[in-house]
Amino acid sequence: MATSPYDVAVVGAGPAGLAAAAAALAGGARVALIDAGRQPGGQYWRHRPGDLGAVADLHHDLGAFRALVAGVAGAVRYFGQHVWNVSGSAADGFAVLTAETEVAARSLVLAPGAYDRQVPFRSWDLPGVYTAGGAQALLKGNEVLVGRRVVVGGTGPFLLPVAAGLAARGAHVAGVYEANAPAGWARHTAAVLPVAAKLTEGAGYAAALARHRVPFHSRRAVVAAHGEQAVEAVTVAKLDREWRIVPGSERIVECDAVAVGWGFTPQLELPLALGVATRVDADGSLVVEVDERQRTSVPGVYVAGEACGVGGAPLAVAEGEIAGTAAVAAPVPARLRRRRRALRRFAAAMHAVHPVRDGWQSWLGDDTLVCRCEEVTAGEVRAAVDDLGATDARTAKLLSRAGMGWCQGRVCGYATACLTASASGSATVSALDLQGVSERPIAVPISLGRLAGDAGHTGQQ
Repeated sequence: MATSPYDVAVVGAGPAGLAAAAAALAGGARVALIDAGRQPGGQYWRHRPGDLGAVADLHHDLGAFRALVAGVAGAVRYFGQHVWNVSGSAADGFAVLTAETEVAARSLVLAPGAYDRQVPFRSWDLPGVYTAGGAQALLKGNEVLVGRRVVVGGTGPFLLPVAAGLAARGAHVAGVYEANAPAGWARHTAAVLPVAAKLTEGAGYAAALARHRVPFHSRRAVVAAHGEQAVEAVTVAKLDREWRIVPGSERIVECDAVAVGWGFTPQLELPLALGVATRVDADGSLVVEVDERQRTSVPGVYVAGEACGVGGAPLAVAEGEIAGTAAVAAPVPARLRRRRRALRRFAAAMHAVHPVRDGWQSWLGDDTLVCRCEEVTAGEVRAAVDDLGATDARTAKLLSRAGMGWCQGRVCGYATACLTASASGSATVSALDLQGVSERPIAVPISLGRLAGDAGHTGQQ
């Protein structure tokens, strides 16, 4: 197994990782850049190989992307390699383990990004139900439409580019159903005005939806899907302020696909493997605690981007640049600190305007699937608390098997933690609950042969 010494190893080649690698290189470091994708950009700048310009209307700020790619030209790239574990310390150095090699470095910058947060609803396991991010990834990376008549639902600004992208490529978007009230942004003008580009971006998406005659509905949500072999229609309903269905407001909307997204869940397997400190962020996500230099509680380990709190690509770039600068012990420019503060204020406002309310749990029947891999229902998760005595999400997982299937809780972990907390009489989901459904000793699938080889190499049994 080849081992290559670097000053800094950056895991993740999305906005945060690219910025971190570029900053570390600018500081004179030897940098390794590692990513599961075969080209840079991550999910945000996902594109077909060699064809970014052809789909420029589906992407944001391509100038910034091209500048970052040029800035990492001096890094040694380990692309197309899934990182399944990280280990080590600042004293002895760190090891990044992929299925192909081991990369050694004196310090680490982890920029793992996030994935779609999902909450269950009736028949969400039907073919044709996609995450909002999944629908956009197929469009950006493969020019594939998830359907010809699509409903987009959930909460958050991300719904707008998803709907606009689908409409631009010929799908009939039957409606965007936002569970919250975007008028709430009016209470956060102080957080929005310093990042005026966000206003311009939002106005552009609104104009695109108007141009394609896509109706936008606030305080409404997709609460059920219908169909025999695949999605044929969805039920949408008006919600009150706690996200309970307003009686009599339900109506059926015909479609052959639905894209739903309720924000994002930070991908924390690698930071948690190193034992970094975490906290619960404003949006209810478990995130990594970092200081003003993006340092974690573990010396030599820096984290940037969505793993520190979901806030969008511009914030991820600012945090990545700070992390890469700090990793080479260089002073962090004041302008970067100011930009990060402004973008974090915007992120806090976004979470305040687009929260996920507990009322979604009232949409579920006891027979509604929560864990699709293991076919565990909401009733079974609640029974793990009411009948079997579970008091936390990890115990509920062990007793019900929710989160023990193929995805290892990535899809259902958040919902399982919320249902467990509610059934236990807790008003909030704790960091311990979320950590119980987020920790995974193996971050990605790996063969037993490779695992045995690594155990022998490290002397583990």
